[in-house]
Amino acid sequence: LEGKNKMSVDPMTYEAQFFGFTPQTCMLRIYIAFQDYLFEVMQAVEQVVLKKLDGIPDCAVSPVQIRKCTEKFLCFMKGRFDNLFGKMEQLFLQLILRIPPNVLLPEDKSQELHRCSEEEFQLLQKEIEQLQEKYKTELCTRQALLEELEEQKIVQAKLKQTLSLFDELENVGRDHGTSDFRESLVFLVQNSRKLQNIRDNVEKEGKRLKIS
Repeated sequence: LEGKNKMSVDPMTYEAQFFGFTPQTCMLRIYIAFQDYLFEVMQAVEQVVLKKLDGIPDCAVSPVQIRKCTEKFLCFMKGRFDNLFGKMEQLFLQLILRIPPNVLLPEDKSQELHRCSEEEFQLLQKEIEQLQEKYKTELCTRQALLEELEEQKIVQAKLKQTLSLFDELENVGRDHGTSDFRESLVFLVQNSRKLQNIRDNVEKEGKRLKIS
């Protein structure tokens, strides 16, 4: 692609917006396609010449000489092709693949109908930034509320578990003739102490038996 060093450096972004590709890319692909075709033609011509020479007895021209001539002719054709393609590229980029400066794409016509000054544009930018900050703050607040809700669910579950335990304690008290929760709690504490005393007595008796 040595002949493409004159390719236009204009990015042509507006044309790319319309076509969906840059005009330079289009021309480059056309150039590569023509160049590949030129190489294929030269190879086909070389093969035909070699076959013709095979039919000539005692031919003094060798395949190596044919290859050198082919490469020399290909270099000459490529130079002429690069020169012609450079001119064709300029015409395409200036007259065919270029959008005139006074033409607006349909999606950009609203900008012409609703133009704003630099000051109005700055105000809009500031308003957008404020809305973005407000949105971020609302997101943080929402996240904090969700975390608090999860904590409340955990506390509610523990409270439910505690109330269930109290209900069980109250049922135990009723089974033993005490309907008041405080009386049930006192009853359980007394029974717990009795059980602890029994355990202590059993341990002491066990130690005494081991000693004897």
